[in-house]
Amino acid sequence: MKKGLPVQNAGENLVSLFIEPYGEDFWLQPGEVFTVTPTVAGVDVQFSMAVAADHITVWLYEDADPYKVILDFEVLDEGGAALECGHQRPTASREERQVRALPSTE
Repeated sequence: MKKGLPVQNAGENLVSLFIEPYGEDFWLQPGEVFTVTPTVAGVDVQFSMAVAADHITVWLYEDADPYKVILDFEVLDEGGAALECGHQRPTASREERQVRALPSTE
C-alpha cells in the first residue's frame, strides 16, 4: 500500500499546492482534499511541508534522507483520480485579481 499525504484546504480562499523539486502546481478550492503519493511501490517516503498564507509546498524524501528526493509522484483528488500539473490554476495572479476587483477611479 502506498503511503500518501492528504492536503486539505480548510480556508475560504484558493490555495496553491506546489510539489518540489519541479514546482508542479495544483490549486485547491475551499474544502477540497488532495493526496500526494509516490508512484514507486515499496518506497519508505517521508513528507516535508512548508505552509504560508494560501500556499503549501511539499517535498517527498526516501528513507527520510534529504539527499534522496522522490521524483515520481502523483496528486490525487478525493475520488482517487490523478490530477495534472496546473489543476485549477487561476488565469490571473492574485494581485491582478485584486486590482480588477477595485472600483474604477474614472
